[in-house]
Amino acid sequence: MKVLLINGSPRKDGNTARALREMETVFQEAGVETVTMQIGRQAIRGCAACGGCGKLGKCVFDDAVNEAAPIFKEADGLVLASPVYYAGPNATLTAFADRLFYSTGFDKTMKVGAAVVCARRGGLSASFDRLNKYFTISGMPVASSQYWNSIHGRERGEAAQDEEGLQTMRTLARNMTFLMKSIALGKEAFGLPEKEPHAWTHFVR
Repeated sequence: MKVLLINGSPRKDGNTARALREMETVFQEAGVETVTMQIGRQAIRGCAACGGCGKLGKCVFDDAVNEAAPIFKEADGLVLASPVYYAGPNATLTAFADRLFYSTGFDKTMKVGAAVVCARRGGLSASFDRLNKYFTISGMPVASSQYWNSIHGRERGEAAQDEEGLQTMRTLARNMTFLMKSIALGKEAFGLPEKEPHAWTHFVR
């Protein structure tokens, strides 16, 4: 089992990182390999809608997106973690995720996804919902916890005081581990769900 964790915060050891460390500990205890990438300070631009990835098999902008792609392909799960800015996830993370999901042609069906969000106070639910959309358009089951996958803190280290938030992270990691292992057993016994040819339509026709 392997999980790729993406930290969208520009703060290397900030509250978002604290939440992910809580998850990493549980994963490691369960024998799940973790790869964590912090992309919050990198210059990651948005998708240019150029279609180049369809020809190259990777994004035309050669940055952390292309670095993450082969890890994501081999992983059983993906965690997208972000601080909350203006009631939404970090723009660097959404640019990264837009391009990661669009430029990778491999099947993501039944890889387990989890969104983690961190805020001083508000905007958690809106950010959480935004990140979950990457998973639900890709056939990826979404891992849940005992509460929405969120933690509170503003100044560096404050998230360590959010006992319920930390417990939510541990529960999320345990639930994610269970899902990944259960899906692996299901794939062995039954394979992946049958897929129909995609019916591409537009609202105007």
